[in-house]
Amino acid sequence: MQPDSELTQLGTEEPNLATHAIDRMSPLEMMQLMHAEDQTVMAAVGQVLPQVAAAVAAISDRLRTGGRLIYLGAGTSGRLGALDAIECPPTFNVSPDQIIGLIAGGSFALDLATEHAEDDPAAGQRDLTARHLVAQDCVVGITASGRTPYVLGGMTYAATCGALRIGLACNAPAPLADLVDIMIAPVVGPEVIAGSTRLKAGTAQKLILNMLSTGVMVRLGKTYGNLMVDVRPANAKLWQRARAIVCQVTGASTAAAEAALHVSAATPDGEPSARVAIVMLARQVDAVAASDLLAAHANDLRTVLEAG
Repeated sequence: MQPDSELTQLGTEEPNLATHAIDRMSPLEMMQLMHAEDQTVMAAVGQVLPQVAAAVAAISDRLRTGGRLIYLGAGTSGRLGALDAIECPPTFNVSPDQIIGLIAGGSFALDLATEHAEDDPAAGQRDLTARHLVAQDCVVGITASGRTPYVLGGMTYAATCGALRIGLACNAPAPLADLVDIMIAPVVGPEVIAGSTRLKAGTAQKLILNMLSTGVMVRLGKTYGNLMVDVRPANAKLWQRARAIVCQVTGASTAAAEAALHVSAATPDGEPSARVAIVMLARQVDAVAASDLLAAHANDLRTVLEAG
């Protein structure tokens, strides 16, 4: 547990002079003030873009050769990491085992706050050990304070495994910085409600996690331009999105794109694929040949289309 004197020195714990009278404001005044405070988050994130870019490059290099991306956090930070991890499979068709969100207290903590779990540094190590962490993997430690014991314990263990370590905190300096290869620290300052880091700190973390996962997936060829050609058409909305993407890339009619999507499932994995459907239509080949072409070009759709 952190001593009171340590905690009160954190920027995110300081009283915010701009919001000291928030309990006497009208709802509109309150919303205007919160909105004004949120504008500072964008500036803070803008200051750390070089570090975010370095992390994207380093993570994508490891994932390209079979490594995994593991988010490690507690409370709001852990839930944001888990959210980012959970959303990657349907968006980019990656395995749930490749991008993983670990939170202090386990999956139970996603439904019910278990704040005491963050005070155990050994738990961070145990959770990574259970995932068989190796040097090829990447671990992103997420903690608004930069000193959460669960995260620090996990990152200390990750160092012994040789894994790439990236820190994401909203205070600087922070102990986390001494345990990582790349430190990302958007300093958002005092929260609207002192110490409530689900607010500005949480917003900054969400923005940066969006950048990390999206940047990595783009570098791994999971998009064609800004189109999510690896979207998993698991429901009606996603099927319509996949069909529209096939039409947009190939110029095919809706009916032709629909038919190609259905036939694209005739590959070893048995799943419909916008990427395969696009190659089928663009290169006038069947699903298996389209899948083989993609495999021969490291599943890079742009390379396949430009080669043809």
